[in-house]
Amino acid sequence: DVQLVESGGSSVQPGGSLRLSCAASGYTFGTYCMGWFRQAPGKERGAVARIYTGSGNTYYADSVKGRFTISQDNAKNTVYLQMNSLKPEDTAMYYCAAMMCMDAVHNPNDLLRAVNFWGQGTQVTVS
Repeated sequence: DVQLVESGGSSVQPGGSLRLSCAASGYTFGTYCMGWFRQAPGKERGAVARIYTGSGNTYYADSVKGRFTISQDNAKNTVYLQMNSLKPEDTAMYYCAAMMCMDAVHNPNDLLRAVNFWGQGTQVTVS
């Protein structure tokens, strides 16, 4: 079975940094494009970032541009989310996802619909 295991979530002060990791197994890593989503209590799950496996093309939500960086290590079957300058509004459960690949993202809702597999989530709290 496909497994996506997140780690790295923690509680930090505003302005702090965290790096989330997602270890993938159960499939050839390049089969899907990888991304990160987040969901706060009472809010809809939304896309944070996505990386296109082949080209390295990336997508970022407007709210995290310039602060978050998604990257991948194909040899380790792992995708990362480096989060800097964290704000209280970044507080959420962060989910790793494997999805159908798209060269461009015109609507972040397209990413949500493209997800095939989800990780269990890792909590990020900024306070």
